[in-house]
Amino acid sequence: MAAPVHAGHVPPSERLRDPALLVVDMQNDFVRRDAPLEVPDSRATIAPIRRLIETFRARARPVIFTRFLAREEPNLLWHWSPQCWPDVKSCWKGHQRTYPDIQGARDCSDVIDELTPRDGEVVIEKYGYGAFHGTDLDRRLQALAVKSLLVAGTVTQICIEETAREAFHHGYRTTIVADAVSSYAPDLHAATLKNFAMKFGWVADTDTALLWL
Repeated sequence: MAAPVHAGHVPPSERLRDPALLVVDMQNDFVRRDAPLEVPDSRATIAPIRRLIETFRARARPVIFTRFLAREEPNLLWHWSPQCWPDVKSCWKGHQRTYPDIQGARDCSDVIDELTPRDGEVVIEKYGYGAFHGTDLDRRLQALAVKSLLVAGTVTQICIEETAREAFHHGYRTTIVADAVSSYAPDLHAATLKNFAMKFGWVADTDTALLWL
């Protein structure tokens, strides 16, 4: 019996076979300046994420977005994200908020204007960190005959990591795009990417990921 092929030796064409792009939580309350859950480095990822989106759209491959929504009643998550309490209402669906880097109020839970989903593109609403938990994401991916995922968005060590690990356990060959994910903690960002590449999938920058396509 032949020995299993080491993950590092899987050819790029197989790493991104029948791929979809998953854009995780690039929402106003994470990305906009002075947002309650602001991740300042997320704004540097807008350009690479846009490149990925445009490439996937041009190739008629699925682009899927997620939105983290806070529950409006007390729950365990509130202990670690007190900004979700009623006094701030971070990521409460429908709550309007203004931000100093754009004009006018926005739904605080919406995907940022720069990356607005097109009509017909899937938007997964989730009440936890992982995009598979308690959602129909897996069913939708199966319906689209998706076999692999590129993952971009925020926050690296929270929703990105949870989602990418869940993707691994659901059988999707998964790549985190290193320059298209962001964190407010550089050490945790680096550790997450290193650990993911060790046991769960691949890590590549945007240029490399696009070459794999």
